[in-house]
Amino acid sequence: MKNAFKWVVASLCIGFAGCSSPSSFSEQALDYCAAQTERALEELQPLDYMLSPRNIAPDEHQWSLRPVSKELWTEGFWPGILWYTYEHTGDEQFRQAAEGYTEVLGFLKDMPAYDHDLGFIIFNSYGNGYRLTQNPQYKEVILAIADRIIELFNPQVGTLLSWPREVENFGGHNTIMDNMINLETLFWASEASGNPRYAEIARMHADTTMEYHFRPDGSSYHVAVYNAETGAFMRGCTHQGYADDSMWARGQAWAIYGYTMCYRFTKDERYREMACKAADIYLKQLPEDLVPYWDFNDPKIPAAPRDASAAAVVASALIELSGYVDGEQGAAYLKSAEQMLQSLDASYRGGDACPAFLIHSTGHHPAGSEIDYAIVYADYYYIEALLRLKQLRQA
Repeated sequence: MKNAFKWVVASLCIGFAGCSSPSSFSEQALDYCAAQTERALEELQPLDYMLSPRNIAPDEHQWSLRPVSKELWTEGFWPGILWYTYEHTGDEQFRQAAEGYTEVLGFLKDMPAYDHDLGFIIFNSYGNGYRLTQNPQYKEVILAIADRIIELFNPQVGTLLSWPREVENFGGHNTIMDNMINLETLFWASEASGNPRYAEIARMHADTTMEYHFRPDGSSYHVAVYNAETGAFMRGCTHQGYADDSMWARGQAWAIYGYTMCYRFTKDERYREMACKAADIYLKQLPEDLVPYWDFNDPKIPAAPRDASAAAVVASALIELSGYVDGEQGAAYLKSAEQMLQSLDASYRGGDACPAFLIHSTGHHPAGSEIDYAIVYADYYYIEALLRLKQLRQA
C-alpha cells in the first residue's frame, strides 16, 4: 500500500503480567487468534463464500452466517480477519480463504452508492488483500468503490450521507460517527490514483464532523443531522446509544480511530488534537478493566452490558496514536492500549466455548440486537491491534 503507515516506537517498554514482554504477549495472543480462525474454517467446511460470519449468541457455539448482500455492513470483517491471520502465520490456507471471501464482494463496485458502509466492507477486505498481495484487480475494486462513496457527498453540507434510507426518519441529511472510518478508502484512493478529489472530500467530511459532531468535552453524538439544501446543522442525536446526550462507547471509538487515521494521511495537527481529545474523555470514564459499558451514561451501570468491540477498536487506534504523540502522553496511550488487550485476553476470550476471538460485545442495544454476543468486527479490530503491537515492538 502506498505511503503505508510506519510504526513509531515509543520509548517506554511496558510489560504484561503473566508474560515476559509485550512482544511475547502479542505473539501468544496472535497464535490464539490463528487457532480460533483455523477452527472456524474447519467448522465452516465446505466453505460457501456467499455466507459471511456475523455473530455468536451467548448460548451458541458456532458462527451465525448471513448471505452476502448490500443489506449488510459487516461482510468485509471476516475476509479482513483471514488476511490478518495470513499476515501473522504465512499459512496459505488463510490466504486462499481470504481471497474467496474477498472476491465475492466485487459486485459492489458496479452498484450505485446505497450506504456509507462500502468503505468498511471493501477496505477491510480488498484493502488488506492489496496491501499483502499487490493484486492489481484489488486496487481497481478499491478505486471503483471510492467513486461509489463520493456519490454520497453533499457539498452544501460538507459530509457524506450515511444512510440514504433514513433521511425521512431523521428529517435531513444524516451523518454518523461510524462514517469516519470510511474516509480511509478515500484518502488511500487519492494516493493510489493521484486524484486529489477523494482526499478533498474526505477532509471536508472530517472538518465538518469535527465542527458539529462533538461536545465541548470531546464526547460525540452518534448522528449529526443537517439541512440537505442549506447545509445548516440541525441537531445531534443518537441511533444506537442510550440518549442523544450520552457517550455511546463504540461511536466514541470510531471517533478516536477515525481522526487518528486522518492524521496519518494528512499530518493535520487538528486531527491529532481531535483524536487525543476524544481519547482522553473515553479513557477518563472507563471501568477498572478498561473495557467500556456499551454506553458510558447507561443508568444501569454496573449492571449494563459491556462492549468488547469498542475496546478492541480503541486499543488499535491508541497504538497508532501513541506513535504520533511525544513523551508521557504517547507512552500513556500505548500503556492503556496494552492493558486493554491484556484485559480482553484475560476475561473476554471465546476460547473453548466458541471460535470467536472475543465475547461480550454489544451491537445495537436500543433495538435489543446482539447484546452480549461475539461479533465479527470485535475480532477484526482485536487482531489488528495485536498485529500493530507486534509490529511496533519489532520496529
